[in-house]
Amino acid sequence: MDLINKSFNSLKNYCESQNFKGWDPYDGLNSKVFNAIPSFKKLPFARECWIQFFKRSPINLRKIFLIHKGYNPKAIALFLTGYCNLYKIASLGNNNFGTKEENLLKINKLAKLLISLQSKGYSGACWGYNFNWQARGDLFFPAGTPNIVVTSFAVTSLFNAYEITKNKSYKDAAISSANFLLNDLNRSYKKDNSFLFSYSTLQGNNTVYNASLLGSKILANIFYYTKDENLLKIARDSVRACCSAQKEDGSWIYGELKIQNWIDSFHTGYNLEAIYEYQKYSGDRSFSPNIDKGFIFYINSFFKEDGTPKYYNNKTYPIDIHSPAQLIVTLCLLNRIKENKELAQKVILWTIKNMQSKKGYFYYQLKKYSKSKISYMRWNNAFMFYAFSYYLNNQYHEQIK
Repeated sequence: MDLINKSFNSLKNYCESQNFKGWDPYDGLNSKVFNAIPSFKKLPFARECWIQFFKRSPINLRKIFLIHKGYNPKAIALFLTGYCNLYKIASLGNNNFGTKEENLLKINKLAKLLISLQSKGYSGACWGYNFNWQARGDLFFPAGTPNIVVTSFAVTSLFNAYEITKNKSYKDAAISSANFLLNDLNRSYKKDNSFLFSYSTLQGNNTVYNASLLGSKILANIFYYTKDENLLKIARDSVRACCSAQKEDGSWIYGELKIQNWIDSFHTGYNLEAIYEYQKYSGDRSFSPNIDKGFIFYINSFFKEDGTPKYYNNKTYPIDIHSPAQLIVTLCLLNRIKENKELAQKVILWTIKNMQSKKGYFYYQLKKYSKSKISYMRWNNAFMFYAFSYYLNNQYHEQIK
C-alpha cells in the first residue's frame, strides 16, 4: 500500500504542477503549423494522417509544431471526481492526499472550470474535446463539438461535487444535460424500438455501444435527482439495444460497423460500469445477467497472471494505460474489488513498475518493440488519477470497517 500511496502522490504532484493542462494523443490539428496551410487543412485525408502521425509517434514533436497544452473537459471531469474521492478519504481523518479543506478548494476550482468549458448553443449542458478531430472518411468534429462520452464524465463529476459542496449550480448544470441527450443527439432504432444514441450531434456516428450506454448512465443518474420516469424509459431502451448486441460469451464488439468489430478491454469496462450504474439508479435488475456474464468475460480475457493488462481479448499489444485504469474503476463501481483484490494489486503494481516515469506521470502505450512515453493529460494522467482515487477511497474505507 505504501508503494501505491507514493505512486499516486507522485502523479498528483505532477498534475498539480501542470495546473491540469496538457497534450492529448489526438490533438495534432491544434498545430499552428498545420493550420497555416489552408489547402492542406481542408483535406479530410490530410487531417486524418496528421492526427495519426502525432498519435503514433513515440517522440513528442508537439512543441516543434506549435501545439500548446490546454484544458481538456474530460480530463477536468476526471480530476474533479478524483478530488471528490480524496475529500472522502480526508473525511476519515486521513490526510495522506490533502486535507478536507485543500481538496474542497480543488473541487470548487475544477467544477467551476468544467462548467465554463461546456459547449454553447445546445439544449442543455454538454462538453466536447479541445481539439479538431478527423474520423475515418469525411466525418469531421470541430473543437468543442459535444459528445456523449465527455458529457457523461462531466455529469458524474458535477453530481459528485454537488454531494460534497451542496452548490446547486453544479447539480443544475448536470441535470440540464438531459435536454442535450433528448433533443440534440440522434438515435438509431431497432425493430423492437430499442435504440443507440449517437456519439455526437453530427450525423453518421450512432453505432457505438459504449457511447450509447454512457447516455443511459447519464439519464439514470439524472433520474435520481429529478424522479422523471420518462428518463428511465429512454435509458432502458438504449440499454436493451446494447445488451441485445452482447455475445453469448459475454463480450461486446466496439460497434456495429464492419470496421468496429474488435473487442477491447476498457470499452468493455465502460459497458459494464454504465449498465451497473443504470441498474443502481433505476432499481431495474433485469440486466444483471448481462453484467454477470460480461464481467466474467472481462476478468478472464484482458489480464495476464502477472498483472499485464491486455488491450484486446485475443492479443496483448499495444498495452494502453486506459486498460489498467478502467479495471480499477470497474471493480470499484461494481463493488467487486474485494473478491478481486489480488488481481487489482497485481495490475496496479505492474502498471507502476512499467508505465510510470520518475517524474510521476504515466506513459501512453507500450508496444511489442517500442514505447510511447509521452505524457498525455487526459488519456494517461487524468484517467490514472481517477482510477487511483477510487481504489484508495475503497481501501481506506475498508480499513475502518
